[in-house]
Amino acid sequence: GARLLINDDLALARLVDADGVHLGRDDGNLRLARAMLGPDKILGASCYADLALAEKAVAAGADYVAFGAVYPSPTKPDAVRAGTALFFGAKSQLTAPRRKPSWGVATCAIGGITLDNAPPLIAAGADLLAVITDLFDAPDIAARAAAYQRLFEESAA
Repeated sequence: GARLLINDDLALARLVDADGVHLGRDDGNLRLARAMLGPDKILGASCYADLALAEKAVAAGADYVAFGAVYPSPTKPDAVRAGTALFFGAKSQLTAPRRKPSWGVATCAIGGITLDNAPPLIAAGADLLAVITDLFDAPDIAARAAAYQRLFEESAA
C-alpha cells in the first residue's frame, strides 16, 4: 500500500508508472515535470535550506518540498544544514491550491534523521521524513519503519 516515488529521474518514474518523482536542483524543470506527470502524480522538490526556493517549487506544481540536511548525514556529509525553523516558516508561508484532497503541500525533512531526533521535526511541522541510514541499518527494517509511523500517529493524538 506504500506509494512509489522515484528519486531524480522523471523518465524512469514515467516508465514504471510510479506514483511520483522527487527532483533536486539539477534533476530537471519542475514545471515540465508537473506537465509530464499530470495532476494525479506526486511531485517533490529538494529545497535545501531555502524557503524562497520552496515557494518557487510550490508555484511550479510541487506537492511537497524537502528541507535538509537537518542533521549531519553520512550519505551527504557536505549538505547544507536546514534548521527546524524552516518547517515552522514553511507552514505559515507556503500556500497553494490543493491538487488532491488527500495531498496538500507538505514539508519533508531529510538528512541524519533517527527515531531519537525525529520528534522535534514532526513538532516543527515536518509532514514527511526521508530516512536512509537509520532505517536500512536497523536489524528489522519493517519494525523500524513502523516505529516511524507511530511517531506521526502519536503527534496527531
